[in-house]
Amino acid sequence: MNDPGDAHTRLDRWLWAARFYKTRAQAKAAIDGGKVQYEGARSKPSKEVSLGATLKIRREADEFVVVVTGLSERRGSAAVAAELYRETPESIARREASRAERRAVGRGYVPPPSRPDKRERRRLAAFKEAALSERDDPS
Repeated sequence: MNDPGDAHTRLDRWLWAARFYKTRAQAKAAIDGGKVQYEGARSKPSKEVSLGATLKIRREADEFVVVVTGLSERRGSAAVAAELYRETPESIARREASRAERRAVGRGYVPPPSRPDKRERRRLAAFKEAALSERDDPS
């Protein structure tokens, strides 16, 4: 984990070693896409990570705010990767609230018992057509 030779670790390598992304290419694409902020600002994949730095990482619907506690250029087990950073309590609370909200949205959905028959498909098409023409009508 904290080898003396690891005094300088690239951001893309650190994200890969900490298991935020499966490949360095994915980590690089996320950094280039602005999904990773180093100390509150966009950075390059070659940015050198230092101990105590704060990273904001957006991955799909989740956003992690972590503090770097270890440096590594080698990808190890999940237990070793978990020692490379510490997630802030606010970040954990936000992610849990977001997860609960996403689950609540899906709870109201009841799938239909079967596929629509020909008559139901025609009704659905007419309903959609009416909704589109209503939306496009400026009056």
